[in-house]
Amino acid sequence: MALPCTEKALLQFLRESKHATYASSGDSATVQAPLLSGTKQLEYRSGDFFYRDIYAGMIRFTGQEIVYFQDKPIWSMAYSGGTLAGVETDRIMGIYAFLRQALRQIPPELPLRGPLTFAEAPYDYACETIGTIEQFHGQERISSEDALLYELHFCGGTLI
Repeated sequence: MALPCTEKALLQFLRESKHATYASSGDSATVQAPLLSGTKQLEYRSGDFFYRDIYAGMIRFTGQEIVYFQDKPIWSMAYSGGTLAGVETDRIMGIYAFLRQALRQIPPELPLRGPLTFAEAPYDYACETIGTIEQFHGQERISSEDALLYELHFCGGTLI
């Protein structure tokens, strides 16, 4: 069964929605009364598309993104990760600010997380994805001076 929209339209919408929400500290995208108690919920709408990202936690977190087309779910990605045990508390905000920078470099051909690599001293970002927009899994990492500080795993694909 095929998607009810073109793959190109889905990829473009994913890129737009991710830029408008977490990657840009999208306060205007934050829902004041999330569907699930104790979570943070970000939303973005454009035309027939609607994006919702719900996650819990901050230093270590888990969440799910869902894209709807004409009010039907067509794509989803689950993710879990965060800073590793032993990372100094005073570094955590800097790590997440750097993560947002990396996520703003989202590749248009597969807009799931950030680019393959991105660096800005003192941090290095790497993202490895296996698969296509239809079915994928991967991980992203942030390190500094060869020490791993942050790791996230993600998976998902189209819903048909």
